[in-house]
Order: sequence, then structure tokens, then C-alpha cells
Amino acid sequence: MASTLDLTPRTSARGVGSNADTIPPVYAYTAAGSAFERATRPDYFGWLEHVRAAAGCTRPIRLAGQLLTVEQGTGRVLDQRDTDAMPDATIYTACGNRRATVCPSCAQTYQRDAYQLLRAGLVGGKGVPGTVAQHPAVFPTFTAPSFGPVHVRVVKRHSCGNRKRCDCRSEPCHARRNVGVCEHGRPAVCWARHEPGDVVLGQPLCLDCYDHDHQVVWNLYSGELWHRTKQAAERHLAKLARRCGIPRVEVVTASGNIRRVPPVRLSHGKVAEFQARGAVHFHALVRLDGVDPDDPASVVPPPAGFTVGDLEDALRHAAEQVAFATPSHPDRPEGWPIAWGEQVDIRPISLTGDGEVTDSMVAGYLAKYATKSTEVTGHRSVRLDADTIGDYADPDGDHTARLIDACWRIGRPTGTPVPLSQRPRDHRPRPGFVDRWECPDCGTHTRYPACPVCIAARQATLDAQPTSRAQATNPYARLRRWAHMLGFGGHFLTKARRYSVTFQLLRDNRVAFRRHEHHDQAAEHTDTLRAVDHLDDDTTLIVGTLTFAGVGWHTTGDALLANTAAALARERRTTGREELAHELGTAQSALTPAA
Repeated sequence: MASTLDLTPRTSARGVGSNADTIPPVYAYTAAGSAFERATRPDYFGWLEHVRAAAGCTRPIRLAGQLLTVEQGTGRVLDQRDTDAMPDATIYTACGNRRATVCPSCAQTYQRDAYQLLRAGLVGGKGVPGTVAQHPAVFPTFTAPSFGPVHVRVVKRHSCGNRKRCDCRSEPCHARRNVGVCEHGRPAVCWARHEPGDVVLGQPLCLDCYDHDHQVVWNLYSGELWHRTKQAAERHLAKLARRCGIPRVEVVTASGNIRRVPPVRLSHGKVAEFQARGAVHFHALVRLDGVDPDDPASVVPPPAGFTVGDLEDALRHAAEQVAFATPSHPDRPEGWPIAWGEQVDIRPISLTGDGEVTDSMVAGYLAKYATKSTEVTGHRSVRLDADTIGDYADPDGDHTARLIDACWRIGRPTGTPVPLSQRPRDHRPRPGFVDRWECPDCGTHTRYPACPVCIAARQATLDAQPTSRAQATNPYARLRRWAHMLGFGGHFLTKARRYSVTFQLLRDNRVAFRRHEHHDQAAEHTDTLRAVDHLDDDTTLIVGTLTFAGVGWHTTGDALLANTAAALARERRTTGREELAHELGTAQSALTPAA
């Protein structure tokens, strides 16, 4: 929320702002007092410009050290900057957290980058060829199966204009006439018509009947389920290509071998979203691409004959067929079944802007959920350990507490170490010599029970192999690491390598733009040597020796001023975009001929 304090002190008003009183005493320990103290300093505008890059961040990272701009050809130092000469003797950088509940400003930047990344995979741009707009693309949604009845709000026919503020009359939650209570004596029906903000939405009708163990295990293996679903869809498309007479494509691998691959492949951008019941479901943008035999890494259209319907059938067939069981666990020796739920929604994407699902709408929809986490379930915490698990896990508690308890219980160590005296020993030859014999592998004549040449060769081979991390005895051990995420340990936004550009490319472009943003201002001060004036990736190099100095603003007044300045800047940019969109809309309507 933007502050009502003015950003600069007024000489004619009583204090920092029209609503502030600076008549002594001014208490510096308050936010208004520390803001007034900062704003009355001579270097206030320099400090405001210095913190502009991280102004909207709630907990910026403070760095201290030295920055040198060096010419690569000669090694000459073009510019030298020490943080001791800067305001607050530190450099402020944004935290970069993607979660809107942690840092709204950084989350907004992440959301905009995610929007550009996802939309570029549908219409091109940002380094993606514009021909992708001709590829078949769909917007599928894969949900988790049912682990027990929960309170829901179902509206079969919407009469509202805005789904975000839906006030339509919903159906009864669980209307049943033949079932009264469950085996635990709790009501198994619910005739209530829940409102959108009802706190019971997503809560089980009976906590004891709900399968919390199965849900957290499903969250843990949901990434593997998506991986297998994509592979099954690609196999379905490969069989369709073979039936249509489209031959496989021969590509040359990195080792120089020729490999025959199917003529089509899938590229996706996927976002995970938590439901109110604590189960994740996936929204994806799936695009059908072809394979170029000369350049397998390029993005080319699929062969003629493939349509959006074929892509939709492949995904629906894969969602219905893919299912597997998890490894054995002492609590469930047969494992838990992992499969998609019955609600699988697949919609084609329109790139003309007049369809039910457009590229801008789905990109904005997925980018919005990329900044969310478990907030919808009512649980928010950092990673849990043995000291903090007792504050959140409770086998007899509410729904979220039981999910966390299931993560910690199933992820416990299940194997006990075998005593050394009971471990099996490898066969060892008896000491001493034997009769002379010839090794059948290398032909060495020796009197040792084992050939020393072969033993040395095998040991050299073992020494050359890379070390691998020991496998955990419990394949569910990751549940404890991700107990604060209710078992889900995957990334909330993932994409295929060929779908679109990377976040790093978008961030590098933003940094380059900011470095060259003030060239006009630098031209007015020709007597000052600035690093930005000499910054060229081909001729200069920035060498920094920066160390971590702390997290957060020095005072609440600094946070107030910086966040207020950032809020005003965001409002100014938003107003500019709205005015520009209005002008473009007016211009297009003026150019449109009357019917």
C-alpha cells in the first residue's frame, strides 16, 4: 500500500508531508520520524536514486565491497567505485523472491517475465521465431484424483460477467439422500451452498476418512506423472505419424551417430497451482513442433496434416492411460497408485484474439499463479526441521496439520543399519602362493591366487568413475524436506528447452536497458567518468569484490520512503500503459471502416 507521506520535505509545510507534524519533539524511532530524518539530509535525492533498483523490495540484499571497470585489451582501470563512498556504504539489490506474499514488488517483476516467456512460446518474439504462431497449441489442465470428499463450490451455469467476482448461485455441496453419516459418526452430506470466500472450502467432510498419506505421496510424484504423460503423448503422436505414412527423421547426435526420431515432438510451459485441499494441479501450454534433420535444436512447424484435434487426442489419451505405483513402504507395502483425476480439461488456444482461450489470457493466467504457493491452503512456513515440525504437524489436528504430519511420518528413515558382524563378506583368497597358473583374461603367469594385473585394471577403472551420491534407503525421504510444501518439491514454473527463452535472457536484457537508460543524462556531465559510459561487453569487464552485508532496510523510515517511491513509479507506469492502450484502441477504431 502506498504511503500518504510526501517523498521530499516541504519548506512551507509543517514537516515531511501535509499530514505530518514536525514540531519538536520528532521521535526518530517511529517510521514517520526516521523518514523525516532521512528526507532532511542533503544527500536524500542521491540516496533515492541509489536505492531505485531495489526500492520496492521488502527485504533487499545489502552488499559491500569494490567495483572495478577494466578494459579487457589493456587492463586499464576505467572506473573504480567503493561502497564506502555510496549512500549507506552499501549497494542495494532486490531479493528476487517470486512469492507475492513475501515480496510483492519482486513477485510482480517475476510475473511479468513469466508472462513474456510463456506468451513468446505461442506467438514468437524475444528470440523465438514468429512461425510458432502457426503450430497447433492447447491449454490443458490436469488435476489430482479424489482422496476423500471435501467442501466444494460448483456453479453449473454462470450468469456473472466477471468470474473473479462471481456471485452466481451454486449447487449444494454434497447432496446425498442415501448416506447420513460416515463410519466415524460424522455427517457425510452437506446441503450448504458455499460462497466464494467460505473458509470451509477444500476442507474434508471427515478428517479421519480423508487419505492424507495418499495425497502427500501424490504431490511428491506429480512431477514424474507429468513426465510420463508427456512421453505417452509423444508416443501417441509418433504412432499417428507412422499410420499417416510420415517417415522418421534422421538426425546426427553429438557423438556423430545417426539416430532416427519421430517427426513431431511436444514443447510445453507448465505452472503448478495448489488447490484449497492442498493437492497440486497443473496448467500447461503445449505446442506441437516438428524436427529439422539439419538442425535438431531449431523450432520448425510440424508436418502437414497434424491438427489441434490430434494434439488434444494425444494428451487426453495419455492422461487416461498413464498410471503407476510408487515403491514399497512399511506403511503400505504395495505402494500408492499415482494417476490423474477425472477432471482433465483441454482447450485449443486462439491466436487471433477472438476465441474462448487466447494467447494473452492463458499467458497472464499462468504467470499469475507462478507467484503463488501454499497460501490458498492457509499454511505458510519456511522449511521445517526436527525443531520446528512440532509447531505445524499434528496427527489429530486440522487438515493442513495432518498433511504435514503425513509428510514427516512417511519420510522417516525406514532402514536400520546392519551390524558389522552380520554383514556378508566378499570372497577373499587365502594368503600365500599357489601353483603357477595363467590368467585367462590377460595371459599373465602368476603364483598369486588372483591376477594382480586384472585387479589393478579394475581398480583403475573404478577410480576413474565419478562418485555418485548414495541412494537413500527410503525413496520417500524427500517428503521431510518438502513438508512445508505439503510434499510437492517441484518448480512452480517449468518449460521445455525449446519452448521459449529463459528467465536469464530476460534479466540480462533488463540489466542492459537500465545500464544504458541514462546515456542522455551522462552526456550532460562530460567531466564525470561513469562505468555505464564505458560498459561494453566486448571491450570492458566489471570486476567486483562484493560481500554480503545484511538483509533489509536500515530503518522503517527508509523502507517507507523507498517503497512509496516505488509504488508511485508503478502507478505512473500503469497509468501510462492504460493511456497508451486507450490511444491505440481509439486509433484502431478510427481506422476501422464503418459498416
